[in-house]
Amino acid sequence: MFYWVITYLFYRWTKVISQLIFTKKIIDVAQAHGLSVLEFEQFSWLSFLFPWKEQEVQHWFMEGHQDALTFLNRAYALIHIPGTVGFIAWYYYIAPSHPTFALVRRTLTLTNWLAFLTFTIYPCMPPRLLPPEYGFLDSVRHDNATSIWMSGDFVNSLAAMPSMHFGYAFVIGCTMVHHSGIFRRTLEKGEAKKTLPWKILYVMIALGYPSLVLSAIVATANHYWMDALMATIVACVAFLINKIFLVFLPVEDLLLWALRLEKPAPTTGVRFRQRGGRI
Repeated sequence: MFYWVITYLFYRWTKVISQLIFTKKIIDVAQAHGLSVLEFEQFSWLSFLFPWKEQEVQHWFMEGHQDALTFLNRAYALIHIPGTVGFIAWYYYIAPSHPTFALVRRTLTLTNWLAFLTFTIYPCMPPRLLPPEYGFLDSVRHDNATSIWMSGDFVNSLAAMPSMHFGYAFVIGCTMVHHSGIFRRTLEKGEAKKTLPWKILYVMIALGYPSLVLSAIVATANHYWMDALMATIVACVAFLINKIFLVFLPVEDLLLWALRLEKPAPTTGVRFRQRGGRI
């Protein structure tokens, strides 16, 4: 919770700091960045990675698949924060060891921080806020599907690049693939061997959840394809350098000393294994 509070405060200040950097021109700068993303996707040497335009995806849902779009609107608004927090709680319960859990936690948190840094120095207008002539609709608000996670004075609406919705989903998906065991011959100490049905379920979640999130962020015009690609890169970088967060351990110790608290011994996965958990 100590680290998540810091992360939340960091996010809340990205909008303020970015406005201080770019002053009153921030809207124009963010719009220019958004349009440059669309141009890059359509005309750069990497355009083959983006075979469908975001407008085409959203219009496909709007013209004959409105029920599916309504579902994606609500998924975008409601799943992101509760889903990630729920995953962290569940993973603490079933993870084979605390170091393994901490690695995933640090990766998620550092993915956040790297994204927040990008939000601050590279404000990017999401498709839904571009001028009407570009053909996007703010479908989440049009469908009255907004949530408390998307409102408030400090919510940074010019933070499209990278997509943290997809960044979180990508890390969760990779974690589920790893623990499915399909790519590993050996198990971690404390990790139980999974039956075939459990392996299939893990893989289905690993593929299905990021796919759902990717569909939602594009269909609702909240993100570009490039936002998801950059989120994937940011998450991979965060995984590779996640131990950088260990520099905060002295600060954590100082906080515990100031509050006259002792750091509790991790109980990651203990109750699950005591109950004979097999997943």
